This record gives sequence, structure tokens and C-alpha cells, in this order.
Amino acid sequence: MTGFKRRSFLLAMGVGAAGVPLLDTQAIASTAGTTLDTTAVPVGTSGYRRLAAGPGWPTVVRNDIIQAKAGREARRQALTSFVQFSDMHICDAQSPLRFEYLHPIMGSSAHRPQEALTAQGSTSLVKRVNAVRRGPLTGRPFDFLMTTGDNTDNHEHVELDWFLTILNGGRITPNTGDSRYEGVQNAGIKTFWQPDLSGSDDYKAAGFPQLSGLLDAAVREFTSPGLNIPWYATIGNHDDSVVGALPDGLLDSWYTGRKKIVGLGDPVQNAKVAKAFTDPTAVPEALAIIANGGAIRTVTPDDRRRLFDTGQFVRKHLPTGGHGYTEANADGVDVFYTFRMAPGVTGISMDTTNLAGFSEGSIGLHQLNWIEKTLKRNSSLYYDWLGRPTRQNVTDELFVLFSHHTSKTMGNVLPDRRRPLDPRMNGNALVDLLHRFPNVLAWVNGHTHRNVITPHRHSTPSRSFWEINTAAHVDYPQHARVIEVADNGDGTLSLFTTLLEADAPYQVDYDDRTDTGLASLCREFTYNDIHSRTNPLGTPLDRNTELLVAVR
Repeated sequence: MTGFKRRSFLLAMGVGAAGVPLLDTQAIASTAGTTLDTTAVPVGTSGYRRLAAGPGWPTVVRNDIIQAKAGREARRQALTSFVQFSDMHICDAQSPLRFEYLHPIMGSSAHRPQEALTAQGSTSLVKRVNAVRRGPLTGRPFDFLMTTGDNTDNHEHVELDWFLTILNGGRITPNTGDSRYEGVQNAGIKTFWQPDLSGSDDYKAAGFPQLSGLLDAAVREFTSPGLNIPWYATIGNHDDSVVGALPDGLLDSWYTGRKKIVGLGDPVQNAKVAKAFTDPTAVPEALAIIANGGAIRTVTPDDRRRLFDTGQFVRKHLPTGGHGYTEANADGVDVFYTFRMAPGVTGISMDTTNLAGFSEGSIGLHQLNWIEKTLKRNSSLYYDWLGRPTRQNVTDELFVLFSHHTSKTMGNVLPDRRRPLDPRMNGNALVDLLHRFPNVLAWVNGHTHRNVITPHRHSTPSRSFWEINTAAHVDYPQHARVIEVADNGDGTLSLFTTLLEADAPYQVDYDDRTDTGLASLCREFTYNDIHSRTNPLGTPLDRNTELLVAVR
């Protein structure tokens, strides 16, 4: 080929008289069930606030990379439509080795008042995807769903089982240990919300209600319908490290034991343990403090709480179709793969986690080289590291990449024991690689628990791409994101990003203990978390958007 040709590319995908035609979408597109129609808004101006239905957010056209051209709506043809889940953090809230007592220092990453309801909250998002069914702006039925990591919270086998059941469908009992809840939220400790108890605590002082029977309802059996579309998985740091930050092997026995630390009682000790999550030199002292214990609650041991490794993470996906993973990934070393998103569009699922510990990620040179080879294979034009163009006679594909970490959260370049001699690269190295391939449209990720959309511009517009970062399901606003890719027939493509909220009422009676009621309360608690982030919603530029990219 002499270059990327719009008409020849569409014909290669089977568009037109032969093959599978692209949809004439304008007649069947619908915004129902999306944040284009309605969004959650808080009631009142201060204190603990309930939620209500508010106006939808419009689609904001972003011309950061290339200017949108008039008349594109009439020419537009859909190429693919898919959904992103991220940071579900399906949580065994009763696990003995959790660091809830650090939440005054570490915030909601250590403890959240809604943790016992993560399974119900994520299931309500599954129901929303099943109800919406297609892209709201192109009308193309969803091709698949991708979850971009932190699927579990403590990387326990039982959490992974719950996660798989939520997406595949089936019955779940989100409980471990005793038949009754045994965690920090009924331990009578005032630094945690005690919904069943009448006494005061720090959360009730901020307006959280007393809700008798909430914890019993949270751990009872319920059913997830499962997704009605294929889905794929990407691994996150909480899926392969102790509480997403500490290497395995240091404290593993605590998970299946009967002792749960619910507090250290000393602010100085708390600070030393918290420091270990970001400073390798602080780990030995933190381990000694934990070993000596603090305030201990005796809980019922449960072997299902044992940790899984990256190989077991992959192998548990294989019996239900793999969800992107194959036997080639089953040893847990190279946990990355490609998949067909739609005709002419390839997805690349990366592994940006690092088993050295700590929450930030990186990417190994071995994987970076694999990505480069994958992109070269279906790029008739690309650029070498010196910026020189290379042309070759191959079939072009468009590419969307997926990872857990963002370009700004890939600074952990410690050696990963899976490939200890493999140099680790930061996010800038990956951005530089992607700039060399005009067929790259977007990099979709999570980890930050915020909605952020970033243009990665290049002086040659066709070498620019978008980074699409989506907020967490475990925290407010519990958004999933629909991404639609459409050909505008004018040398540009549009990527539409539309946020979805959980399929649960914005407000229910406080005595509602139905599954839907629990999902609604879960969202309310996420909004009112006393350690919630200041702006997880992002700006209007980070929510419902039309992102323009240039095509050569």
C-alpha cells in the first residue's frame, strides 16, 4: 500500500455491497438509560446528602487534535461500540488482612463505608449495560465489554469467584467466615460507620444514618444476570498485590487466619505502616508493627480468602471462554493479549502491574517490544524511533489499547520477579511508542478513580491519540463508559464517550433491603464517604464527549 486509504480500509472491513455493512444508525440510536438523559445530583447544599435525578450531560465536541468538520453526522458510520468497566474492587470486607484503620491517613483507599455492598453495586451496572444494549449515538449494538483492572480488592480467590459470577451470571453469597458479618462495621469502633448500632461514630457525626439489618442484607445470597455481551479482562494492581500495594509472601498467612487487626491505637505507628505503601525502606518496620498486632478482633477463618497469583487469575477465566486470556497466558508471566473488537479494529490488553509491590505500574521492555510488533503487523505506515516513515504492504487495522494504569501512574520501575532482568519502562515510553503508529486511536484505562480524558498530541496530527480514563465502580460516581468509534467519511474518526450509571433508583427508603435497594444505598454511601475524592466526576470535557482523531 502507498498509505492509509479511507475507502479501501472500509471495503477491507466488508462495508458496502459485499460483507457486513456498517449500520445506518441514526434511526435506532437512543440516549435512554445514559447520562445524556439523566444524572445523579445531590439534594441540598451541605452535610450528608441524598441523591435525586438531575439533568443529563451533553456531548462535548473536543477538537484538541483535529477540527470537527461540518456535515459529519449525515456521513457517519459506526465501526465499533463497547463498554468499559474499571476498578470494581469486589471486596471481601471481612478479610482479616485489611488496613481499614489507616483510613484517617490514607482515605478511602483504606476503607469505604460501602465496602460490604460492592457486589450489589457492580451487578446493578451489569443490569444497566444489558438494558442499554447499544451505543447511544451510533446505535451500534455493543460488541463487548472490557474491565480495566482492580476487579478484586484484596486479590483473594473468593473475590475473584464473585467477580466472575457477577459478569458471567449466577448466584453469589458475598460473605466469608461466619454466617453473620464480622468486620470493622459492627465492631463498636467509632472511627468506622456502625450502621446497626445506635451509638455515635465519626460517620454518623457526618450525617450517616443508623440502618438496622443493613449488614445482614449485604451478606445474603443474590443473583447476577450476567452480561449479555462478550467481555474481556485486564489485570490491575489490586488483582496481584496485597491490598494493591504490598508484595505477596510477606503477610499471606493473615488472610486465612482468625486474627483481624482493627486498630493500632497509636498515630505514630499508623503513620509508619501507611508509609510502607509508598516507601520500600519503610516495609520492614511496618511488618514488625503488624506482627506485634494492635486491637485484634477474632474472626472465623475461611480458606477461600487465600491469595491467587497472576497464573491463577488467568486460569480462573479460562473455563468460561478465557475473556481474552488463553493457555499461552496461563503461567501468569505474560498476562497480555490481542483480540478482535470488530472488523478492522484490534484491541490490545496490556499488563501494567508490577509484582515488586506499590500501587503504581510500569511496563516491561519485553511487553513493549511485543506491542510494537503487534502494531507493525497491521500498519501500512509507521515511524521509527527517529521519526522516519516506513511504508509496507500490509492490511491496516485500527488499534485501541487497554490497561489498568494511566500514563501518569506508571513510575514504578522496580524489577518485576516474573521477568527480573527485563527493564521496566514508565508511561512516557509507552506514549512515545504509540505516537509512532497513526493507526492507534485511543488508550483506555482506570486506576485513578476519576474521569479524565487526555489528548496526546503530536506535530503530525495523524500520530495523535486519546487517553480515556474512567472513574471507579467502587467509589462515587460508579460510572461505566460507553465508547463508540465512527468513521466520519471526511478524513476524521469520532470516538464518542458516554457515561452510564447503575441501574438503581437514586433514592430509596432506608428500610429497603431488596437487591436494587442495596445498590441504590451503595451509590448514596459512595457520594457521602467522608474520605471521598474532591472531583471524581471530572469536568464536562472528561465525561460525555466526541473525540476527533485524524486519519491520514
